[in-house]
Amino acid sequence: MKYMLLIHQGDTPTPRDPEAWAKLSEAERDGVFADYRAITETPGVTPGLQLQDPDTATTVRVEDGETVVTDGPFVETKEALGGYLVFEADDLDAAIALAARIPAARMGGAIEVRPIAEW
Repeated sequence: MKYMLLIHQGDTPTPRDPEAWAKLSEAERDGVFADYRAITETPGVTPGLQLQDPDTATTVRVEDGETVVTDGPFVETKEALGGYLVFEADDLDAAIALAARIPAARMGGAIEVRPIAEW
């Protein structure tokens, strides 16, 4: 089964936020990089991509046949999707175990594990 692991950054310090990132020790920063590298090298993982901040987003809806375009998704920072990856695993337990290794899960964020529908 394939699972999409959606990484919700929450309050997780990232290199794109230099002030928060600088509050981590060098060992913590190195650990984050090492953890992500190990995850992407895990058999069955298809690395995804990190997303830019929510304020760079554009939301598109169609209302009464008209395309309506607005800036941003207007979500709280803790709810914002920061990136994703795909993991082909034997079962949900394996996907949960991988999700627990993602630094954001232990540093203020959350990982949503969702099976990919295969028709």
